[in-house]
Amino acid sequence: MTAGYLLLEDGAVFRGRSVAAEGTAFGEAVFTTGMTGYQETMTDPSYAEQLVCFTAPMVGNYGVAEERSESGCPHGRAALMRRLGGRAWADWLREHAIVGLDELDTRALVLRLREGGSMRAVAVGDETALPVGDALEQVRAQPLMEGQALVAEVSTRERYSFSEGSGPRVALVDYGAKRSIARRLTHAGAAVTVVPHTAPAEELRRFDGVVLSNGPGDPEPLEIEVGIVGDLLGTTPILGICLGHQLLGLATGHRTFKLPFGHRGANHPVLERASGRVLVTSQNHGFAVEPSDAREASHVSLYDGTVEGLDFPELHARSVQFHPEAGPGPHDAWPILERWVEELASS
Repeated sequence: MTAGYLLLEDGAVFRGRSVAAEGTAFGEAVFTTGMTGYQETMTDPSYAEQLVCFTAPMVGNYGVAEERSESGCPHGRAALMRRLGGRAWADWLREHAIVGLDELDTRALVLRLREGGSMRAVAVGDETALPVGDALEQVRAQPLMEGQALVAEVSTRERYSFSEGSGPRVALVDYGAKRSIARRLTHAGAAVTVVPHTAPAEELRRFDGVVLSNGPGDPEPLEIEVGIVGDLLGTTPILGICLGHQLLGLATGHRTFKLPFGHRGANHPVLERASGRVLVTSQNHGFAVEPSDAREASHVSLYDGTVEGLDFPELHARSVQFHPEAGPGPHDAWPILERWVEELASS
């Protein structure tokens, strides 16, 4: 183990102990408030190009297991922790060449990110490889997250069958889809085919329904993907999740923007307007659909009023900003996927 550090673009340095790979990781420093799910977090493609600070006081305490991974490899570039909870987690990070730092003052780091917003940063696993004095200029030379179209980096290149069966045939458009989405759709009775992010509308219309998945980066540069969603409206039932929700919003005239420090964690309250019920939800996004009083805004964040759900019955399209597949939890929103598949089966 060696001395390591995190350097933010504002010049703040947080020193810690390197417990995994000894390289350097550039990216956007963000934080997540989930108390569990560290492996799911690091393997979620939505964390591409990001350095993830965990607010839980101990990370890695229940080990790792292949079935918990949300994709085939980690996408978060660094794990930033107050205390390492187990060698298995550190070994897993090292095996995947991920920088891991513990003994960081994560409380102070999160406060700085809340006040200054998510920032470009570098996590360094061996200070001798990149001294602090040489790192700041490199950090500030990195691109901002605004304007970055990252979907092509994480989407499948080829379509493939995730599950078969006699239920509704669902296309899962992979903008960076979590495996939990495909598993929950399968559990609900759907036959799931995963397709690339540029799958044309003509292909998608052959399915009984289309799920627009989560994914990383800024939705606004994704003009091709927004155009495909627009072409599908009114012809094929659509359910958008996270980035898929934002793309549906853009395709229907809503606007998106970058949140100061994002919504990331497993405890975010969302109001379901029709019922008045509050859902405790799992979220991971740095961009959002602007607040709106429009009729189609079916769910809103109780933190900042951003649109957390859209519903267009006449277009057979709906979406949620949060994660109804809930890997690793909570499960308040599980019925959303199940009801949607049931509707496909009965139509």
